[in-house]
Amino acid sequence: MSVLPLVFTSGWASGVNAYAVVLLLGVFGATGVTDQVPDALQRPDVLIVAGVLFLCEAVADKIPYVDSVWDSVHTVIRPIAGAVVGALLAGQSGSLPDIAAGAIGGSSALLSHVVKAGTRMAVNTSPEPFSNIALSTAEDLGVAALISFAIFHPLAAAIIAGALLLLGLVTLVVLWRQIRRFRRRRAQRREEKRLAAAGATGPER
Repeated sequence: MSVLPLVFTSGWASGVNAYAVVLLLGVFGATGVTDQVPDALQRPDVLIVAGVLFLCEAVADKIPYVDSVWDSVHTVIRPIAGAVVGALLAGQSGSLPDIAAGAIGGSSALLSHVVKAGTRMAVNTSPEPFSNIALSTAEDLGVAALISFAIFHPLAAAIIAGALLLLGLVTLVVLWRQIRRFRRRRAQRREEKRLAAAGATGPER
């Protein structure tokens, strides 16, 4: 079960930015930093494709509403990527069944994707674009830092990923509750203004 923490962490990171995970793991394996990365992720064609798609995501992820469309497209891609990476890591180490690793990686990727996509939709309600850029940059740096940390300290990285996932779910619930409350108040104020205007312009007796 020694590969389990790395599988969970890579799954969480795949739900945020799957291409960055594939690129980082591939580079770490190809440069000899670790022997835990399977050959399939170290192939030059895989690294090139992951690098190009990572650049595309780095741009799309920082544009309001474009990021939400991108997230919608990747609702299937990110969990599958997390499952595939998890299965490959398990196959490389032989310490965890491939199917179990795929299920763990895919599940953690799906949950972190839900947090990412939901949080981004909430942030898009703000009219300024800077919050999107700041959040996207923080996500990219967080994925890079945690995957790098997981190579050397997989258990500690998995604990951090779990804490971030839990924090993200709680934050998402709070954000959407606040947004719903704000929309209800705004709708109520509009209705009050409409009724007041209707009363002011009504027929005189």
